[in-house]
Amino acid sequence: MTRLSTAVRAVAGTFAALLALTVTPATATATQEPKAPDGFVALRTVDPTIIEEMRYVTPHNFVGEPVDGYRQPLCILTRPAAQALHKAQRKLLRQGYTLKVYDCYRPQRAVDHFVRWAEDLDDQAMKREFYPSVDKTRLFIDGYIAEKSGHSRGSTVDLTIVKLPALPTRPYVPGEPLVPCYAPRSERFPDNSVDMGTGYDCFDTRSHTLDPRIQGKQRANRLLLKTTLEDLGYVNLAEEWWHFTFKPELYPDTYFDFPVSWKSLTRTH
Repeated sequence: MTRLSTAVRAVAGTFAALLALTVTPATATATQEPKAPDGFVALRTVDPTIIEEMRYVTPHNFVGEPVDGYRQPLCILTRPAAQALHKAQRKLLRQGYTLKVYDCYRPQRAVDHFVRWAEDLDDQAMKREFYPSVDKTRLFIDGYIAEKSGHSRGSTVDLTIVKLPALPTRPYVPGEPLVPCYAPRSERFPDNSVDMGTGYDCFDTRSHTLDPRIQGKQRANRLLLKTTLEDLGYVNLAEEWWHFTFKPELYPDTYFDFPVSWKSLTRTH
């Protein structure tokens, strides 16, 4: 009986050791997410008055589902980029406006998600709103989707302007009828921003900042955003009225992949 008990205990010990070998590394790997390096901050810690409507943590985007790497609706930027937005916000507040950001730092895994989506030609769920006039086979050729994004370097932001007082934007309901992003403002998905002539992430040449078809108040709104930010060191991407990069970039050659979350900004010393 004693020998049997000893044998059983020995087998149990061996099994426990094997289980530890198989389980412990997996658990350790699951917790080893990359962290943001020094120089990255949450925008709201620099300026809590800027509205944050982070589209990629929701299903209201051209992919039609929350995007990989967006854990929380949080704008993360390099500190110089965030501080420049704070200065822009102070100028706009005096004129009765506020900034609103749609996307800030974007992890590489999110860009990879975009690439997989673009390669899946059967997925056309959000076409009617975001790329109604562009064949999905052309998204890479025309530059709407790429394997690398400046957003992943941390100094690029997608944003707009909202007239004060800012009214709430109603939630998007998955499956609701979609309207082209370049339709008249009264017809396309409601946004509390000023009228920029197209919605955000509109894959269309009408989104080019100085597209000649955009005139009047719509053009004036684009130029207000553009001149305000460019006076503070931001550079606009000519193909997207909403896309700006702060120069010089703190990390001009590095594409990061830490998740968008408060935890990514928590550093242990």
